[in-house]
Amino acid sequence: MSKRILILFTHPRFEKSLNNSLLVNQIPASPNFTFHDLYELYPDFNIDVDYEKKLLEEHDIIIWQHPFYWYSAPPLLKQWIDMVLEFGWAYGPGGTNLQGKLVFNTITAGGQRSAYSKDGYNRFTIKELLAPFEQTARLCKMSYLPPFALHGTHRLTKEEAIETAGQYRKLLESLVNDHIPVDQMQSFSYLNDWVINQNL
Repeated sequence: MSKRILILFTHPRFEKSLNNSLLVNQIPASPNFTFHDLYELYPDFNIDVDYEKKLLEEHDIIIWQHPFYWYSAPPLLKQWIDMVLEFGWAYGPGGTNLQGKLVFNTITAGGQRSAYSKDGYNRFTIKELLAPFEQTARLCKMSYLPPFALHGTHRLTKEEAIETAGQYRKLLESLVNDHIPVDQMQSFSYLNDWVINQNL
């Protein structure tokens, strides 16, 4: 059975981001995918909470897609989390509307993958730095998957970026076709690695 996937895209300067454009262009043209550009819809940060809740209820898989700004996300995504994931709706007594849904981050980061390690330049892994997102998902009784990441955006060749974007498309196709071995996916640091391991 096909899954419905909501891509919550948050980039304040999307028109200047070649790498995010490459990723976005890999989203299959299918009614099972909803590409939701938060900065396009809410340039004034005035989020329509009821509309956002309805979107979440209508989809099985949620993707937070954003550049990795200062070890986190652009401010509009934080605003979205603060306003939409309300007590009594997303968590707490009666807050079961997101229970069982899958969620993960798709990020672009300027640093190389090797920079995100205990001994690397940034001292922490991507998984450790994304812990607030993982705990948010767990609080809402969602299943959190490892991130999909396009690293080294300042030094990538176009061919390397295109290769990673192709991996993203394979991941999305696998998800929408309900090929989602959650436990196996969670054993990898990145969903990129899972895609490569599967020879998709």
